[in-house]
Amino acid sequence: MRKIEYQRFELKNGLRVIIHEDASIPKAAVNLIYRVGSKDEAPHLTGFAHLFEHLMFRGSKHIPSFDRPLEEVGGQNNASTSADVTHYYINLPANQLETAFWLESDRMLELAFSEEGLEKEKSVVIEEYKQRYLNQPYGDAYLKIREMAYQVHPYQWNPIGKDMSHIEQATLQDVKDFFYGFYAPNNATLVVAGDVKTSKVLKQVEKWFGDIPSRTLKKHVLPVEPKQTEAREATVYGDVPFPAVYKMYHMPAHGERGYYVADLLADILAYGKSAILPQYMVREKKVSPNASAFTWGLHDPGVMSVDGRLAKGISVAQYEKTLAEAFDQIFDLTPQDLERIKGKLAAVFVMNQMTVGSTANRLAHADVLGNPGLINETPEIYQSISLKEVKAAAEQILAPTNCSTLYYLPKSDSASS
Repeated sequence: MRKIEYQRFELKNGLRVIIHEDASIPKAAVNLIYRVGSKDEAPHLTGFAHLFEHLMFRGSKHIPSFDRPLEEVGGQNNASTSADVTHYYINLPANQLETAFWLESDRMLELAFSEEGLEKEKSVVIEEYKQRYLNQPYGDAYLKIREMAYQVHPYQWNPIGKDMSHIEQATLQDVKDFFYGFYAPNNATLVVAGDVKTSKVLKQVEKWFGDIPSRTLKKHVLPVEPKQTEAREATVYGDVPFPAVYKMYHMPAHGERGYYVADLLADILAYGKSAILPQYMVREKKVSPNASAFTWGLHDPGVMSVDGRLAKGISVAQYEKTLAEAFDQIFDLTPQDLERIKGKLAAVFVMNQMTVGSTANRLAHADVLGNPGLINETPEIYQSISLKEVKAAAEQILAPTNCSTLYYLPKSDSASS
């Protein structure tokens, strides 16, 4: 597997800069990742990190439109918000790189704050919340089960927010306080990858970002989630066609070796048609049309989700019994089984090296974890995991006492019970 070469710098204002040269195509990717997510919000002001994902595209101090200048030079952009970070990324012709620096540096300096703009984006976010979480079957399932799995840590709320009243009541001063407390060069990593020269890029970055002052960050000590020692269960009824079962299991934080073991365990359970859950739950026993498992990749101790809708005529008890049988199959795995899934993962890592956008993305996320070298080390970590480690992780993570379960049932079931 090709080693990704890069150079890492830090400006005087604290901005971390990573540059990866790849002359294979005349393109460049610019990723700016801020170390702020929903976990950094106050419990009474949630949803702000996601709100800012919207506000950052409304224009900045000197640039009324973010998208138009980028589109004029053939560029594209997007963003995402998670519990841990807010990530902005641009793809454009390499010879137009300074357009991206001009746009990103100006909105890092200061947004075009206005009451009108704030009210418009608040409405957009509230409508998104309704459409994605309230008006979709099972849409609020993860909102509910996160509150079960996390009792004290702010991972208990989704980046969309804990309560829409927090967004509805947000003031312009609230928004400004959040911006100046988190959106700062000393809280960000800038990654540039593509057909570029490091010395030239570094001069341009210094030109556009070097004068932005560092800021006093609004960081706070997060509460440590206590170890879960007993099973948690809840049942909700909604406008859904079939019953569904959502499970969350606590697991190690992203970056720890235990995370990679747990992530490999999730792949053994659900990655590909021959994985345990699709093979046993879906095709063999036919108790679910879509049983799945995945890890959330959280920077603090995170969770693994194991979800499935019930096939017609299948009871919750049948589903639970079959799932337990599926989990037992982990302990029958052979070294050859493990090598097969590792081979699939190795192919994914090779595919991820094929675009500068993917490389920039992975470098940015590795840096916020504290080690950009993870872009090269991660495939080796997965390959080094033993079958003994996987089975030990399964025994610990998939324990019933480590699980929160949400039963999402049709309203008709409530009427007949």
